[in-house]
Amino acid sequence: MANLAITKLPDPVLRRKAHKVTEFNKDLQVLIENMIETLHNAPGVGLAAPQVSVLERVIVVEFGDEEDEDAPKKLYVLVNPEFMKVSTEKVMGTEACLSIPGLWGDVERHQEVVVKGLNRAGKPIKIKARGWLARIFQHEIDHLDGILFVDRASKVWKPREDEETVLAD
Repeated sequence: MANLAITKLPDPVLRRKAHKVTEFNKDLQVLIENMIETLHNAPGVGLAAPQVSVLERVIVVEFGDEEDEDAPKKLYVLVNPEFMKVSTEKVMGTEACLSIPGLWGDVERHQEVVVKGLNRAGKPIKIKARGWLARIFQHEIDHLDGILFVDRASKVWKPREDEETVLAD
């Protein structure tokens, strides 16, 4: 496994739409393992393949229970993810991004989502998410379409040194 370099703005790869994955081969498995390691070494909860300069529709998310900080985190690997359903209820929340260090923004997102995709073996999966986990999935899937949180933010700012550092991805 390798810790990959995280692509940062203004790199144009972050603005391009990622390609659908059609082959579940060794190269894909290596990419997924490397993305997981990169996520573990970064102060974030999600990573999309374009953030490591790979234009494929792959995301990894690792997040624990919002109510129980001591609960173990769950790792999600999604290939070709898409939304099946989104709630009409939206909530405002603060986001940050590994590809845009030093900026935070207030972004309105759907409170609940149902995401479908394929797992790393190519088998269909469906995830119902609400709250912060739903926000993370929306943030990461946006990356696959070349959309960054600053594009959706109603307000963007530089955080103070004493503010928490892990927000979205």
